[in-house]
Amino acid sequence: QVQLVESGGGLVQVGGSLRLSCAASGSIFSTMGWYRQAPGKQRELVATITSGGTTTYRSSVKGRFTISRDNAKNTVYLQMNNLKPEDTAVYYCNVRRQYYNTDYWGQGTQVTVSS
Repeated sequence: QVQLVESGGGLVQVGGSLRLSCAASGSIFSTMGWYRQAPGKQRELVATITSGGTTTYRSSVKGRFTISRDNAKNTVYLQMNNLKPEDTAVYYCNVRRQYYNTDYWGQGTQVTVSS
């Protein structure tokens, strides 16, 4: 059974930093990533990383956010620097189960950036 445990959200001032973590268990995962959903908006992709380390980012976070993973721990991280009010959202971890190509979601963690 696949389980995801997210941590690291919180309240931070503009320009501050936060680090999100998502520990996955129960399988082997190919792509791991982070999405976010602000109030009244659709969920959007933030960043992804493959098992080989290839990364993608949405343009608005490039240069500020860094996604990484520890394959031995099945954990994906999102280092967020120079946070802006528009980064305020619930952040969701997403992982794709290798060979089965099924996606799983974390419970979400709130990130609030105050100006």
